[in-house]
Amino acid sequence: MMNHIGFNFDTTYIHLSNTLFTFNHPEQVRNPSLIIVNHDLSKDLGLDLSSLDDQACAALFAGTHPPEGVVFFSQAYSGHQFGYYSVLGDGRAHLWGEHLDPGGKRYDIQFKGSGRTPYTRGGDGKAALSPMLREYLISEAMHYLGVATTRSLAVVSTSTTVIRDELLDGAILTRVASSHIRVGTFEYAKEQGISVLSELLDYTVARHFPELSQSDNKALKLFERVMHQHIDLVVDWMRVGFIHGVMNTDNMAICGETIDYGPCAFMDAYHLKTVFSSIDTEGRYAYGHQPKIVKWNLAVFASSLLPLVDPDRVKAVQLVTNILDQFEGAYDKKWVGMMRKKLGLSGEQQGDKGLILDLLTWMQKNGVDYTHTFLGLSEGRKPSGVIYQDEGFSEWYTHWTTRLALNKISEKESLNLMRSVNPAIIPRNAKVEFALSAAIEGDFAPFNHLLALLKDPYNNRSELGPYQDPPPDSYGYQTFCGT
Repeated sequence: MMNHIGFNFDTTYIHLSNTLFTFNHPEQVRNPSLIIVNHDLSKDLGLDLSSLDDQACAALFAGTHPPEGVVFFSQAYSGHQFGYYSVLGDGRAHLWGEHLDPGGKRYDIQFKGSGRTPYTRGGDGKAALSPMLREYLISEAMHYLGVATTRSLAVVSTSTTVIRDELLDGAILTRVASSHIRVGTFEYAKEQGISVLSELLDYTVARHFPELSQSDNKALKLFERVMHQHIDLVVDWMRVGFIHGVMNTDNMAICGETIDYGPCAFMDAYHLKTVFSSIDTEGRYAYGHQPKIVKWNLAVFASSLLPLVDPDRVKAVQLVTNILDQFEGAYDKKWVGMMRKKLGLSGEQQGDKGLILDLLTWMQKNGVDYTHTFLGLSEGRKPSGVIYQDEGFSEWYTHWTTRLALNKISEKESLNLMRSVNPAIIPRNAKVEFALSAAIEGDFAPFNHLLALLKDPYNNRSELGPYQDPPPDSYGYQTFCGT
């Protein structure tokens, strides 16, 4: 039963109303093979996988030999997908349960791509190798970039094929999260009745925000806390140029972690309308729309909580609206603060926001690379490239150096501030695709090398050179959900 590994399950979610989940088992995998296992994360979880050979490890992460204490189940939830309400649920995911690390911190451990569930809705419940490796790679990159995120513990091949537009190698990802409670979970619970909604509220507060348990209005306080957590999250997305691609309410975790790395990507040339997802034909989830979408999702969350905020609906609406109306101001303050750090500006000067916007406007007009620009500035010089000799940039650069002179910190401290938030490497889309293409052909060297480099993203070094160059203008890129 692999008790020696260190798993310590104490699963509480299954004590909630049985309308919120269904017990069911993953599809049997007869010949799994281990693709990758995250030893750094396993150690953080208090696990010791060193005694397992690849075959035993594959059996563990395919569900063939689960540890003691695992009780597989799938969660029910709803969600607004591209603005339209749907009843959903874990259509290809099975939770093992909740693992407690040696410090008592609780984590969900979940399979993704493990077969059909009662919520599959006509799909096959499976996953292909490439998108599971993408989630592994990007979620780890986000972790080391300092962005709140779910993480990936392992990927195994199922040694079977899945049918998409073509036959693809099947795989299962093991995902780790603080929890998988979503805005969509609350949408679903509201439809089950106020008793289920109240039960979910109490559970969520106790699990994630116990300091709110004695609040006079737990629902309202939870909404406020979740709003500010997601402002922090989307500010970090904007900082590193990350585009989620499918920010539906069922992909918005109450715990404030980035979840679901389907059609995600990183922006190269700066443009607010940048979108890569093949299914986002209207640009709903474009880079510059992400703050507005987070607010939209929060409004849905607030609507789900209304019966618990106040029995008088008019009063409840007013109470949540008073908080939601603070979103733009709070976001703007944190975004400007983040951008000050990217430009090495200490303190607050009246013209700071204008200076920031002038640079971004110039970048968008000229199709200039986002990461490359800020990395170059972090070196205390003009970035390399002919475009930075442009008169418009030179004028901005003069204004910037004048503003830097007003700092109360030294030049060295200013540069260190910039280097702490401006990555030297991101998962460039072209490099990610090259690594994934090689991996599905059996060559994991490019994938493993890129993954290793992404674990130290703020340390600029010569070996990063090939991974820092923006792609040629002709490089067209689309991402797909993989379902």
